[in-house]
Amino acid sequence: MRSIINGLGWSIIVGMLPLLAAAQTARRTTYCNPMDIDYKYNYEQLNDSISYRSGADPVIVNHKGSYFLFVTISGGYWHSNNLVDWSYIVPDKWPMEDMCAPAAMSVKDTLYLFQSTFEQRPIFYSLEPEKGKLKFYNRWLPALPKEVGPWDPALFYDEELNKWYMYWGSSNVFPMYGSELDKHKRLSYKGAYKPMLYLQPEEHGWERFGKDHTSSIKPFMEGAWMTKHNGKYYLQYGAPGTEYNVYANGTYVGDHPLGPFAYAPYNPVSYKPGGFVTGAGHGNTFQDVYGNYWNTGTPWIAVNWNFERRIAMFPAGFDADGQMFSNTRFGDLPHRLPTKKWTSKDELFTGWMLLSYKKPATASSVRDTFRIANVTDENPRTFWVAQQNKAGEWIAIDLQKEQDVKALQVNYTDYKSDIFDNDTARVYTQFKLFASRDGKQWDLITDLTREKKRDRPNAYVEFEKPVKARYIKYEHVYVASPNLAVSDIRVFGNGQGKPPATPSNVAAKRDTDVRNAFVSWKPVPGAVGYNILWGIDKNKLYQTYQIFADEPVTKEIRALSRGVSYYFAVEAFSENGVSGRSEVVMVK
Repeated sequence: MRSIINGLGWSIIVGMLPLLAAAQTARRTTYCNPMDIDYKYNYEQLNDSISYRSGADPVIVNHKGSYFLFVTISGGYWHSNNLVDWSYIVPDKWPMEDMCAPAAMSVKDTLYLFQSTFEQRPIFYSLEPEKGKLKFYNRWLPALPKEVGPWDPALFYDEELNKWYMYWGSSNVFPMYGSELDKHKRLSYKGAYKPMLYLQPEEHGWERFGKDHTSSIKPFMEGAWMTKHNGKYYLQYGAPGTEYNVYANGTYVGDHPLGPFAYAPYNPVSYKPGGFVTGAGHGNTFQDVYGNYWNTGTPWIAVNWNFERRIAMFPAGFDADGQMFSNTRFGDLPHRLPTKKWTSKDELFTGWMLLSYKKPATASSVRDTFRIANVTDENPRTFWVAQQNKAGEWIAIDLQKEQDVKALQVNYTDYKSDIFDNDTARVYTQFKLFASRDGKQWDLITDLTREKKRDRPNAYVEFEKPVKARYIKYEHVYVASPNLAVSDIRVFGNGQGKPPATPSNVAAKRDTDVRNAFVSWKPVPGAVGYNILWGIDKNKLYQTYQIFADEPVTKEIRALSRGVSYYFAVEAFSENGVSGRSEVVMVK
């Protein structure tokens, strides 16, 4: 392919498609994780000259029919009417030190906001958050002992009881705490706070620290959230730590806002250890305008700093037995935005498959050892770097056969960046996308120079109509960083063939350490990857571990709890779709 492109000198023969034709999208109907927002540059490593964009610990609140998104150390928050088009707001009041893991809550016409702190800090409120107008509700919430917090707080109003509560905790020593709040004293603590729960990694395999739960480091519990459903109280928490692929959300369930709470045997609730986006912990649960539940979380990037992260949202809910779940199956592929209340947990998945995994790629230039092959390896921690950050640099991907391309995601990397000030006049993203059937004639399918300037480090582009193409080309226009670095260009759509066959010879065996199990199956010809599905009932396989077909077809699952039986199945996927689910096997 390189010889074809070089022979053309990259002079593009642009087709007759007008710029507002099929591929120029007027209205997005899908989204793709990580969420496509203008993540902010972090200042915490300024003195070490380490620059990176990040977002973590998200809270999305449905307030009077629209959505507000609060993210750690972002200098403000975002507003959306549809969960996909987010406008950044700098409010008229904000803590000098910024907000880390904020708590947010909507009650009637008022939105409440509170930051993580070990000091005295205010509770804010707003009647017009869309205008950035914040006021002090409690100018100085009384201080607690410094080792207690409240760090990673969550606010909760029980409408039925007409009572207010706060939950908090971020530690591998101290528990998660809870306290009633006194509305008549501007939400000051009412009575004594008390412990709600501790981690028990010796019982719950998923609470162990490290990659795939293999570290002996004592795990961390953080990210409290409370959801009331059908009279039950679901106290949620993030564990075992944000630094690895297994960051997850779990829940305890009780009959009263302050417990006692019982561990849910189906934990974790939201878990995504495999794929491009890994990590789903420390977020919140909310309902959209149609009544659908969602669970948000914090995927891990960690190129420049261990706490360099992004945010994600997954469809969630409660089944007929009250079991809470979050659907992370294909959680980093395009999903539809809801237009009604869904009835099936997989209903929002578009069926658009990954077309670009390890496909051949070429580039206008390559710096040092930052290989162009990195842009199709589905790993956000490897990346390509151009010789120069200048307009006209390009990447071309050969899909190796003509496909129906329906969407694309460009993921940038902050390689040796020098940006710490989120100046919108300087920090924005622009590129063009081209498609070709033969590598000779190219059609312009997306041009971000014709849109309002904004930063999109994880830019997701949905095409209004499928684009038939074998070759996809990214042409660079602008990023603010000194270096042009791209971790992955992910192409989505559908191939022309048949889905892979259903996996056979599926087996599962519990380890001598019953927190672990080994799952195996027979390789499926033509498969790009597999989803290992499991749960505590053959009809409740809510957990997913995605692996690619170039990995071994035996996988150790280390996220099980003692005293719980599990059911496992496997499905295969390719560019042409998803196989049927294998037979279900049980381990005691």
